[in-house]
Amino acid sequence: MTYKGKYKLKKPKKYKGDPNSVTYRSHWERQVFRWCETNSNVEWWSSEELVIPYRCATDNKNHRYFVDVVIKFKDIDEVRCVEIKPKAQTEAPKKSKGKTRQRLLQEGLTYAKNVSKWNAAQKFCEKRGWRFEIWTEDTLQSLGISLLLKR
Repeated sequence: MTYKGKYKLKKPKKYKGDPNSVTYRSHWERQVFRWCETNSNVEWWSSEELVIPYRCATDNKNHRYFVDVVIKFKDIDEVRCVEIKPKAQTEAPKKSKGKTRQRLLQEGLTYAKNVSKWNAAQKFCEKRGWRFEIWTEDTLQSLGISLLLKR
């Protein structure tokens, strides 16, 4: 089951982009959106408004990477481009008992594609004096962002 939907902004002036098309693609993204809106240290934020071109290692073709969240904080002169991913998806897949060759291959291709995106994002950010970060469940918990799915 995928968890996605339209996010209704409570503070549209804090959002940089089209306030009518804010979409979360996971519960964690929705929780980060809420955190951005309620965090008094966030000057502005956006989601999937920044597009970074990249060449994918899996097919050697050009693609577009839509950054999950871009955040400008008040207390530091820095913009952060953030990818939100489970920690397991930020590491190369490992062979394990019960994992089929097909599944291992698919995980490897997905990981290679993600690394291509992240390398392009890192270079893009460095050129601008920004910072690229991957936020996992550990990062979210350290920021006090709830990971529990509340129904």
